Amino acid sequence: MNKIFFHYAAPQNFYALAGRLWPWVAALASALAVWGLWLGFFVAPTDFQQGQGYRIIFVHVPVSWMSMIIYLAMAFWAFLGLTFNTRLSGMMCRALAPTGAICAFLSLWTGALWGKPMWGTWWVWDARLTSELILFFLYLGYIALTNAIDDTRRADKAGGILALVGALNVPVIYFSVKWWNTLHQGASVSLTQGSKMAEIMLQAMLIMAIAFWLYAIAIALYRVRSMILMRERHAQWVADLPEIKAQFKGALP
Repeated sequence: MNKIFFHYAAPQNFYALAGRLWPWVAALASALAVWGLWLGFFVAPTDFQQGQGYRIIFVHVPVSWMSMIIYLAMAFWAFLGLTFNTRLSGMMCRALAPTGAICAFLSLWTGALWGKPMWGTWWVWDARLTSELILFFLYLGYIALTNAIDDTRRADKAGGILALVGALNVPVIYFSVKWWNTLHQGASVSLTQGSKMAEIMLQAMLIMAIAFWLYAIAIALYRVRSMILMRERHAQWVADLPEIKAQFKGALP
């Protein structure tokens, strides 16, 4: 296992692996998203309390989950980078951050759209909403910090520290509805208490969650390949890549 880990920790080997994986993961994510949206918007019944407005849950809940999961994934890669000084770790953190920021933004935006008819307002300083907003700012802060430092190794280290410290906000988001008395409803799905939702609703939401998860993996793999090429552009293995040779060949008169 350690041999495999250190083998793919090398950017050259991970570049090839990511190139093989990302198209299949993206295709599967697209298929699951179509299936999940069809179940959620056309098959699932109307909620007896919230009417048709509840259907935003099939986007809101998955992107909210992913905003937290992606940040924890960034903290994991940051830990590996700071512990083992691997070059790939910083690139994976950077590849994940934009997708995490998008998920956090969509979580806040869809939450506002859902909150207006349910609560009568677009925004309240609810504990979960506020901590999710902090998470969004952490993503933006990470992106700004790593882009502000010219030395990539120093930027990766500084960003990794921010990712690890910011990860403390994730359990605050998750447990906020239990720690404080807020407007935000509790979890509809629990590992210990089961689900309070109709089975078809739960299926659609979980399918959408998997679709967003796979999308995050696919786009991170696609993005990290570009970063590897940029950072390793002076290495001989990059010059020997067939796609690089073909690009330079096409540029010749």
